[in-house]
Amino acid sequence: MVVTSQCRGRRVIGILVGENNVQRFFPMHITAIELQLDHLRIECGLGPNFWKDKPEISDPRLGLWLESKDRNGNGRRVPIPLAMIPSGRNSFIVGPAQLENA
Repeated sequence: MVVTSQCRGRRVIGILVGENNVQRFFPMHITAIELQLDHLRIECGLGPNFWKDKPEISDPRLGLWLESKDRNGNGRRVPIPLAMIPSGRNSFIVGPAQLENA
């Protein structure tokens, strides 16, 4: 699935998953997911609003990892596309999205 980084001001705070992805990939009974970020594996909690009106995953470690991947270097933060690939039960690998030019 393709998701985007979520920025608030000059900080990257997490991942915006989107309502369609939430309905397709995230059963309502789960309270946490595991993310593989390069060599780092973290667990992120999912609040009740994740399925209602806030389809986002926020975690300080995730935000720092996303900021380390920002290559524009000008201090401005813009959402970047990312791939979240299912890798097991409630587990995903996060990395750069490989977007095809159509």
